[in-house]
Amino acid sequence: MRDIWLISDTHFGHSNILKFADRDGELIRGKLFETVEEMDETMIDNWNKTVKPGDKVYHLGDVFMGPKEDFIKKWKRLNGQKRLILGNHDDAKFFARHELVAKISMWRMFPEHGLLLTHTPAHESTLFEGRFKDKQPINVHGHIHQNPAPTEKHRCVCVEHINYTPIHIEDVRDGHRSK
Repeated sequence: MRDIWLISDTHFGHSNILKFADRDGELIRGKLFETVEEMDETMIDNWNKTVKPGDKVYHLGDVFMGPKEDFIKKWKRLNGQKRLILGNHDDAKFFARHELVAKISMWRMFPEHGLLLTHTPAHESTLFEGRFKDKQPINVHGHIHQNPAPTEKHRCVCVEHINYTPIHIEDVRDGHRSK
């Protein structure tokens, strides 16, 4: 049986992200990784130790920044059938042209798990008054990096929240975290 894994905001190749700091001035990724190569290799290793070749992985956006040729080589090393929920830094045409993902979406609903996958946290009115009000889903998202999810009905799967490792969809549903 295929497993389903979730991850967001890997920012492969994004060397400047190592300089990003939180509100207290603490480096977020830079305290863990000295180089972008070390960060990328750690995420690739964690991914491949977790995801089997036949599994599905939903990447909830902001996959990479930097040279596209370097990224393609890294991306092809990753196990699983990859699907993309578009993030604000993603180029859908690039992913489609190079056949890097099986599907590209703006969002994905998993009614069997009670989850709505998006890149940015969905506003509560979307979850409880709008399109999804009958389902009352938990919103699984990325985008906010190390910051806490906005409500108990939101779950962040940015790599900073999940130890730079894809997390199983059932663990997200059940409220478990990798950290």
